[in-house]
Amino acid sequence: MLKMMTGSLPTSTSLFLRPFTTSLSGKNLGVSISSVMANSGEPKESFGFLINKPYNPPSWALHLHPIPSQIFSLAHLPTPIHRWNLPNLPKSIDLWIKRDDLSGMQLSGNKVRKLEFLMAEAISHGADCIITIGGIQSNHCRATAVAAKYLNLDCYLILRTSKILVDKDPGLTGNLLVERLVGAHVELVSKEEYSKFGSQALTNLLKERLISQGRKPYVIPVGGSNSLGTWGYIEGIREIEEQLHIAPSMAFEDIVVACGSGGTLAGLSLGSWLSKMKAKVHGFSVCDDPDYFYNYVQDLLDGMHAGVSSRDIVDIQDSKGLGYAMNTTEELEFVKEVAAATGVVLDPVYSGKAAFQMLKDMSDNPAKWEGRKVLFIHTGGLLGLYDKNEQIAPTMANWRRMDIAESVPTKEGIGKMF
Repeated sequence: MLKMMTGSLPTSTSLFLRPFTTSLSGKNLGVSISSVMANSGEPKESFGFLINKPYNPPSWALHLHPIPSQIFSLAHLPTPIHRWNLPNLPKSIDLWIKRDDLSGMQLSGNKVRKLEFLMAEAISHGADCIITIGGIQSNHCRATAVAAKYLNLDCYLILRTSKILVDKDPGLTGNLLVERLVGAHVELVSKEEYSKFGSQALTNLLKERLISQGRKPYVIPVGGSNSLGTWGYIEGIREIEEQLHIAPSMAFEDIVVACGSGGTLAGLSLGSWLSKMKAKVHGFSVCDDPDYFYNYVQDLLDGMHAGVSSRDIVDIQDSKGLGYAMNTTEELEFVKEVAAATGVVLDPVYSGKAAFQMLKDMSDNPAKWEGRKVLFIHTGGLLGLYDKNEQIAPTMANWRRMDIAESVPTKEGIGKMF
C-alpha cells in the first residue's frame, strides 16, 4: 500500500466521535500544491485551474473588510444561465436559472465558490489537513473532501446521523460514496450529540486531537458559511453582471436561492445590493426559521463591516416542510415533474424545496411576482437524490418489458458482445 505524503495516521476514538476511515490510503496522483504555485502565485505553465492567485475584488466591494488576499481556482466558471420554463409557471413571469450545479463534477454546487477562498486561506496558514462538519449527506462535506484531495490535504468530516446508525458503517450512498472514495476520514456523531455540543465544540475537539498528533488542521464551518466564504457569492454576483454584458437589455429583478447555512444567501444579497444589479434576493430556508437566518446573515455582514441590515437586502421564507432533508411525496413528485419537463434535475434537500415553495408563493402572491424577470440559483446536490431512492421509486412507472413479436426475423451472430 502506498504511504500518504503526509504520513500514516493512527486511528483514535473518543466518547462521541466514532471514526470510519476508508481502508485505501494512497499518494495523491493529482496536482500537488507545490506544482500549482510559484513565487508569483501562478506557475509558468497553467491552464487556469488549481491555481492559487491574488484576489482582486469588484470595485463596488472595496470598502468591505477584511478583503481576501488569495483565491484558489477550483470551480468551472462561469456557470451557464438559461431560460427555465417550469411546469405551472405563471405566464407573466420570465424565469431563468443559473446552473451552479454545473460548477464542477465531484465539486459541483454552490459550495465550491466558498471553498475557493477557504482553501486559499488554509494553504496560506500552512495547513496539512481540513476539518469540516455537516449532515450525513452534506454536499458541502463532499465538496470539501474533493477539494482537499485536489490540493493534497487530508480531510476529516464530522457527519451527523441518527442515534440508531451512529455506531454502524455509514455506507456508500450518495455523497458518502465520493467522500470515502477520495479517502476522507469520516467521524460520526448522533443528532442528539450534535444538538447538545454544537458544531463548533465538535470541530474544536477534533482539531485538538489532530494538533496533539502533530497535524496542522484548518477548520471550515458548516456549509463553509463564514464571512470569508461569503466572498464566494459576492464573486458570483460579479460573474452574473459580466454574463449580462452580452445581453444589455436583460436585467434580473429578483434572485431566488435555497438557504441551508446562510453564506450563499449573504453573498448574493450583499453583492446584489452593492453592485449595479440591485435585484431583490429571496432566500427559501430549508432548515431553522427565517428569524434565525436574518440574524445569521447579519452576523456575516457585520463580520465584513458591510454596514447594512440583512432585513433591508433579503427576503427569507420558510420552505423546510417536514424538516431538514425530509421530503413529502408532493415535493419529490415536483422534482420528478421538473426533470421530465425541463431536463433540470433538482436535489430534494435544497433547490428542490426552494423551487417548490417559490412556485407556491408565485401562485399565492401574484402581485409580488407578476411581470418580473427572476433568476433561480441552482445550488447543486444531485447526489442527495440517491438517499431518496426508496421514497421516490413508487412514482417511477415509466418502464415496461419490450414486446418482440415472433414474426420479427432473427439473424445468427447478432449480439455476441453479450
